[in-house]
Amino acid sequence: MCHFTQRSSALSFPKICDVFWRFHHTSASHLCSCSNTVSDEKYQDPFQLGRKDLKNLYEDIKKELLVSAAELKEMCDYYFDGKGKAFRPMIVVLMARACNIHHNNSKEVQASQRSVAIIAEMIHTASLVHDDVIDDANSRRGKRTLNQIWGERKAVLAGDFILSAASVALARIGNTTIISVLTQVIEDLVRGEFLQLGSKENENERFAHYLEKTFKKTASLIANSCKAVSILGCPDPKVHEIAYQYGKNVGIAFQLIDDVLDFTSCADHLGKPTAADLKLGLATGPVLFACRQFPEMNAMIMRRFSKPGDVERAWKYVLQSDGVQQTTYLAQRYCHAATREIRKLRPSPEREALVHLTEMVLMRDK
Repeated sequence: MCHFTQRSSALSFPKICDVFWRFHHTSASHLCSCSNTVSDEKYQDPFQLGRKDLKNLYEDIKKELLVSAAELKEMCDYYFDGKGKAFRPMIVVLMARACNIHHNNSKEVQASQRSVAIIAEMIHTASLVHDDVIDDANSRRGKRTLNQIWGERKAVLAGDFILSAASVALARIGNTTIISVLTQVIEDLVRGEFLQLGSKENENERFAHYLEKTFKKTASLIANSCKAVSILGCPDPKVHEIAYQYGKNVGIAFQLIDDVLDFTSCADHLGKPTAADLKLGLATGPVLFACRQFPEMNAMIMRRFSKPGDVERAWKYVLQSDGVQQTTYLAQRYCHAATREIRKLRPSPEREALVHLTEMVLMRDK
C-alpha cells in the first residue's frame, strides 16, 4: 500500500514518482476506506489508558531541569505547564505496555520505559524552542514563544539546556542500545532542519524531499522512542521493528495532518498563525499536490513564496485544488500502515488504544 514505509533505518523512496502520482490519482472512495480502521474493535481511549503512567509527568520533567538561575529555570519550565496533551509520551507508554504484554503478559511499565517517555517529551520541546528561533515564530500553543519573551540568544541556550538534561536522563538508563537509538533522533532533527532549508527543482524529487524531512523532523522521535521501549520490554527484534514502523507511520501521518491544518484551521484554534508554512517559504503536502493542478505554483515554490502576493496566491490555489484532500488521503494511508503493524502484537487494551490513536490523528483539529 505504501511502498516507502518498509525500512526501519530511514525512509526509502523507490519509484517515488509512481507512488506520488498513484496517490494523486487514486479515487477518493477507495482511499477513504482506510479511515474505518477500528469500526469493529472495542473502543479504547488512549489517554485514559495512558493516564496512570503519565501522572506527574511534567513535575518529573521539571526535576530533570534543576537549575539555580531563576531566569533559565523559568524559561525551561515555560512549555512544561501541564496544558499539553502529552501526545508523544502517551504513545510511548502505551507501546511499552503493549510490548510487555506481548512478551510476558506484564501489564506494568518499567521505570526505564517511563524514562524514555520523559526524554521524548524533553527532546520534542527542545526542538520546538529551536524551531521557533529559526522561524522567528511569535506564538506556540496559544502563547508567546520563548524567543519573543526572552530573545533569540537566551531561547537557544534554554533549548540547549533542555536537550542536555534529556541526554543526562538518557545516560542514566544505562543501556547503550537505548542511547544509540535515541541519539539517532537528535541527529535526525538536525538533518531534517537542514532539509527544510533546502528545496528540489524536480517535482517528484521535491515530494520525496518533503517526506524525508517530515520523517526526520517529526516521525523519527516517535518511531525511535517506540523502538526503545520495545527493546527494554521484549528481546524479539521483530517486535522492535513493529514498534518502529508503527511510530514512523503515525508520526508521518501526524505531520501530514498538521500541514493540512495550516490551511483549514483558524489561528485561534490551532494555537499558531495559519499559512505559517507558506510565510516561511515551505511547500508542504497540500502545496505539492496543488502544484499539479496549478503548474504556475512551481516558480513560487522555487523562490519560496518570497515575492509580494505569493503567499496569498498559493493559499488560494491550494484551496481551489484537491491538495488538502489528497494530503489527508495520504495520511490515511500511513495510519492504515501503522494499524497493520501494531495488530501483529498480541491483543491487549493498549494495542487497541494504539489502533484507535490512528483515527484520532486523522480527526484532530489542532
